[in-house]
This record gives sequence, structure tokens and C-alpha cells, in this order.
Amino acid sequence: MKNVLATILLFVLMSHCTSRDNNPVTIYLIGDSTVANYAVNYGEGQDYYQKKYPKTGWGQVFQELFTASELNNFKPLIQADSVIVDDRARGGRSTRTFFQEGLWRSVYENLKEGDIVMMQFGHNDASVKNPERYVDIEGYKEFLRLFTTQTFEKKAKPIILTPVARNYPWKDDHLENVHGEYPDAAFEVADELGAYFIDLNKLSMDYFSKKGRDFVSKNYFMNLPKDKYIAYPDGSSDQTHFQPEGAMAVAKLVFEAMKVLN
Repeated sequence: MKNVLATILLFVLMSHCTSRDNNPVTIYLIGDSTVANYAVNYGEGQDYYQKKYPKTGWGQVFQELFTASELNNFKPLIQADSVIVDDRARGGRSTRTFFQEGLWRSVYENLKEGDIVMMQFGHNDASVKNPERYVDIEGYKEFLRLFTTQTFEKKAKPIILTPVARNYPWKDDHLENVHGEYPDAAFEVADELGAYFIDLNKLSMDYFSKKGRDFVSKNYFMNLPKDKYIAYPDGSSDQTHFQPEGAMAVAKLVFEAMKVLN
């Protein structure tokens, strides 16, 4: 009888562990158009390839990096055998408008213990000429604090990212910071609250600088010739948003940075 009970107990414990390990971690991405998934979140019923391609957010290609063989490299940040990337980022949003439009609430209500929230804002917060988006430094920090503390409340893990670099200004063949005080403000909130932090602004500036201005302008950013893409018959000169190759380059920067978070 004792052996039977022991076998049953062992089975229950193994089932519990297996269930826990198989429960996927969801990585929620919140932020602006540089993070967004254009293939899913833009224009219901519209063909992405007709309307937006090749514009690609780095979050759009993030899922494919999380292969089973890579997950062991993320412990203890991720303790699961699978990951679901849920990209909630939207174009034109600042920290304030992401909150006011209820986009954060929909993330918060679904957060579970062990999930991850990666937040990258700043492009639109700094847009002084667009008062419907603009958020000053103190307001930016307050909304990051809100997202971070509420993530902690759910026993989930916040990761604050500085805004990814734009393709200007260049000085002596090196890409410089265009985001003013917002990257420092993001660091200050992460440091204050004990959140994970990735300085994507610096990572991307340094990486793009190594690749060179001509290369990233042609291959990474949305600088397109006329009549090559259906969605851009007149071409494009966009130093903020990414082509697929640029989106993947940024996604890999974030992916590798996550491995060394502690």
C-alpha cells in the first residue's frame, strides 16, 4: 500500500511540474510604431503587402527568434519551454496615449505570474509639435512607473527599453542620440524601481554606426525607390521605420540583450 501511495504521489508531483514547465511565458510588447506588428494590427481586412509592406516593426519578427534550443539561454528570466510574443505596440502612441486609450489595461488584465512586459516608448513622447502625443520628461517617467509597478503587482517582469535610434543625426561616421533626455529618464525609472533595463538607443546607435550610414539607410530604414513596392509607388524617405532587414537587426539586439539581464 505504501508503495502504491508513493507512486501516486510521485505521479502527482511530476504532473504538476510538467504542467508548470509547459505553461508558456507571454512576452507583451508595448510601445510605438517601431515595435508594432504591421501584418496583424493595422487596417482590419486590409492586405499588409498592399498597404504597408515593407514597413516592419522589430516586434513583428521577434517571435521567430525564440526557438526551443535558445530558451535555456534566458534562465532565470524565462523558465518555460515555450514563449508567446504578444505585440500590443501601436503607431503614434506615447506612454500617455497608450494608457488613455485602454491599450495598457488590456495587457494588465491578462498578465499572469512569470510573464514579461517589454516597454519601448519615447519617439512620440518627445514630439513637441504634436500635442496630442507629447509627454514631457516627468510625465514620461510617471507612465513608465505606472506600467512597471502594475507589472510587478501581477508578479510579472518589466523590462524598460530606451527608444531605438533614428537614422540621424550622424557625426564623424557615428550615429548620435536624437532622443534628448528620454533615454536617461527611462534608465532612472528602471533603476528606481528595480526593473530590468535595456539601453536599445545605445545598442542601435553603435550597431548602425558599425554597419555604416549608407548601408543602414538603404537596407534598414524605409528609404525606398519609386515603383518598387505597391504600398509606396512614389518611394519613401523615412529615417524612423524599418524594412524587414532592419527590424530583424533590432530584434536580434533586443534578443541578445535579454540573455544577460540580471
